[in-house]
Amino acid sequence: MTESATLELPDPSEVLDPGVSDAACINTAFVQQLIKQLRAQDTHGTWDNKTDLQLLKPYIHTAEERRALPILGDPDPETLWHLEIFYNAVAVAIERETGQMVSPMMKMSHEGFGRMVLLAGRLVVVNKQLRDVHRFGFASLAKLSEAGTKFLNEAVTMIRTYPAVAQYGA
Repeated sequence: MTESATLELPDPSEVLDPGVSDAACINTAFVQQLIKQLRAQDTHGTWDNKTDLQLLKPYIHTAEERRALPILGDPDPETLWHLEIFYNAVAVAIERETGQMVSPMMKMSHEGFGRMVLLAGRLVVVNKQLRDVHRFGFASLAKLSEAGTKFLNEAVTMIRTYPAVAQYGA
């Protein structure tokens, strides 16, 4: 196990409260990894002048914006791409914390329903039923950070509770 694997993760409710600033949310381990994942997708430097908040904007939807999104037909490919990047960021954040390789697997129907699992060895560390993917997003940066941090903390706890299963085949 790596040295960082012995660190205790803070509870999301201790880190993110309703009065938390955008700067505090951006500095969480999960959001930093999400920003890295997004920047890594920009192979031609198109987003070099974008701020981190501008990169995260596709994940933030007001109630009005969510209602305006169509739910009929196939989910937008860009929305699916943002969904994959979100869970890839969770997976890499888990890897950085535990030193254990994590693999994402997503199965999605053309109607926007599916499942996302993150696997460490033979251990399922995240198992998320996806519904209404057409409207994937969060009400605020704090909610985005809270959701990713929650997945991260739960997965790290699972890996530390069942290390033999997580390391199976490694």
